[in-house]
Amino acid sequence: MNDLTVNQHKQGSKGPCNFYIITISTSRSAKYGDTSSPLDAEDRSGQLMEEMILTAGHKLSGYSLISDNKGAILDTVTNALRSGADIVVTSGGTGLTSKDVTIESVVPMFEKNIQGFGELFRYKSMAQIGVSVILTRACAGVVAGKAVFCLPGSPAAVELALKEIIIPEAGHIVRHVRE
Repeated sequence: MNDLTVNQHKQGSKGPCNFYIITISTSRSAKYGDTSSPLDAEDRSGQLMEEMILTAGHKLSGYSLISDNKGAILDTVTNALRSGADIVVTSGGTGLTSKDVTIESVVPMFEKNIQGFGELFRYKSMAQIGVSVILTRACAGVVAGKAVFCLPGSPAAVELALKEIIIPEAGHIVRHVRE
């Protein structure tokens, strides 16, 4: 598609989307407990997500800080999907350690995978972290007409994903997953 065709295709995709952000960190969750603000949990990645989403003109329907636990992840993502959010973004638990269970928890919920997100995220991450990019299992999918993105927990990864992929395509993605 040329630029005109891409722009025409995206028409009607603008407008604020509702986001719900979830930080998955066992140590931070143990220290701060149940909190409704990333500021209260000294959650830099959560703060960055909140700032970027709001600055882009979107809305934040909620924030949760949870431990890296399959039950907690499933419950929180399910509640986020019911909250009125169009897009759910998780941060943390995408690595390869035995404690990283975000992917194992969330991917089985996907009705459709958005493979291009993980591929593009890893491609763009090469400039920041080189071949260490193979350690991330960042991914995205569709659940009940909503988009769910699973990001690594680092602020740099969160900023890259939101700035260069998720926020620019938010309206376009929401329009398509609702069809």
